[in-house]
Amino acid sequence: MSETQTQLPTDIWIPASWHEYLQTLADFLNDQGKSYYYKGHMRLEMPPVSFDHGQDHVVIIFAVTLFATLKGIPATGLDTTTFRKTGIQDCQPDVAYYLRERAQTIPFSTGIVNCDRYPAPDLVIEIAKTSLLDDLGTKRSLYEELGVTEYWVVDVQNAQIIAYAMADQGSKRIQESQVLPGLVIAILEEALRRSREMSQSEVGAWLLSQFQQA
Repeated sequence: MSETQTQLPTDIWIPASWHEYLQTLADFLNDQGKSYYYKGHMRLEMPPVSFDHGQDHVVIIFAVTLFATLKGIPATGLDTTTFRKTGIQDCQPDVAYYLRERAQTIPFSTGIVNCDRYPAPDLVIEIAKTSLLDDLGTKRSLYEELGVTEYWVVDVQNAQIIAYAMADQGSKRIQESQVLPGLVIAILEEALRRSREMSQSEVGAWLLSQFQQA
C-alpha cells in the first residue's frame, strides 16, 4: 500500500474535485470500501466488519423482501450498489430497493447505476453503527437531492429505525412506510430487538406471522 493510501482519511468528508474523487476510487478503494461524493466533497468508508452491523443488514433486507413478497409488490433489492450523477453525486448505500413498475428498470448487466439515465431508488437504507450522525445529516441531504422517495437509517446501537419520506428535496419523519404501505416501522424495530436474543430464522417466522396479520 502506498503512502498516499495509508494517509488518506476515511469516515469524514474532505474537499475534492470530481476527478480527484474518481482517481481516489481507482487508487485506494479497489472495490473494498464504500464511497460518497456530494457538494465538492468525498467520503470514504471502509467496509463494516462488526457482527451487529452485519446482522442488522441481513435482518432488514429479509424483512423488506418478505413484506413485498407477501403483499405482491414487485421489488428488486440491491446491496452496496453505486448510484452516480456524473460530476455531481456518487453514493453506495447499504441497501436500496426499486419497487413496482421500477423493479425491472435497471438492466441486469448494469455496473454503476447512472442516475442521469435511470431513476433513483424508491427506498434507500443505511445501517449505522459509527456513522449515525452523518447518515442522518449529510447523506440524507444527498439522497433528497438524488430523488430517493424514502430513506431509513438503522441505528444499530439502539435497534431503532429513523425513517423519512422525501419529496421536493426535503424530508419528513414517518412511522409507516409510504412506498410499502402497511409496513409499520415499529414492527421492524421489534424484529431488530428480537434478533439480539434469537436466531434470524426465528425472527423471520415472527415477521411472517406479523405481516400475515396486517
